[in-house]
Order: sequence, then C-alpha cells, then structure tokens
Amino acid sequence: MQSESTRATSAAEARFRIDAPNSRPRAIKVIALDPASEAIVKNLAQEKWAHATFLTTLSARPRGEPFSMSGWLADLAGHIKDLVDEIDNADLVVMIASAGENAEAATIIGEACSLKRVMTTALVVAPTTVSDAALARTLSTLRPWALMLVVANDEDYIADMLVALRA
Repeated sequence: MQSESTRATSAAEARFRIDAPNSRPRAIKVIALDPASEAIVKNLAQEKWAHATFLTTLSARPRGEPFSMSGWLADLAGHIKDLVDEIDNADLVVMIASAGENAEAATIIGEACSLKRVMTTALVVAPTTVSDAALARTLSTLRPWALMLVVANDEDYIADMLVALRA
C-alpha cells in the first residue's frame, strides 16, 4: 500500500500542482505607534526586508487633536502618507508599541484595517523595568485591534517575529 506522501508526489498527482509563484507578493506595513517604538522601527528598517514597508504615526501632532485617516502617518523620511492608501496595499499590518506609551493610533489603524479586511498584529516591547500597570494600559488599547498580540522583552524579538511573518 502506498503512503499518502508517496501518492502525493506521484506523476498522477503532479498535474494538480501549481508551479508558478504567487501572482502577488506579500505586502506588510510595519507601523510605529509612539516615539519609543519609532526608534525600534527605524532600526528594523535598516535591515534587508523583502516585503515590508516601515511607517510611523506622527508624534508631533498638536496635543488633543484626534487622528484622522488622511494624516498623521508618515514614511521614515517624514513624507505624509494616507492611511487608507497604505492599508489598501497591505496583506498584513504590524503595529509596534512600547509598553506604557500612548498607543491611541491603534484605534484608527485598527478600524481602517477592519473595514478593509486586512489582518493586524500588534507587537509590544515591554522591558522588565516597565510596570505591569503600564503594560496593561498599552495592551488594553491594542487588544481590540490586533488579531495577534505579542509582548516582547526586547526589540530583537520584534525582528524575529517579522521574519516569521515573512516580511
């Protein structure tokens, strides 16, 4: 009796294989949500990535002014980007936050991703020096908007996660 593995590699089954690569490469948007995570994202962007675009929310916005879909997002060179356009071209949005920092931009980004049916992941850098209360505040802001939420002790783990996500 043939094993399943042997049968799957037979000439008869080979005709069902798709030998062409995916027609559209993966597109991942990595977005820093706060000034501390912006430094992490800038460091990550220095490495070689096949399918990742690195962005940041603008931390210089006037205090108390809400985020909008058409502003407050920029590439690492500081050029303003439209959030909806960026999400329209994404398969996955990865939000990077630092524990204890303001992650309110996740709400707007998450809502836009939800409307466009784009998957979201949130990675929180939480060094051991950060209090549990500060971490909990950040997590409660991100939890409604991230299909996967990961807490990391340092930024090295963030790079490993991006590799695992095929960025």
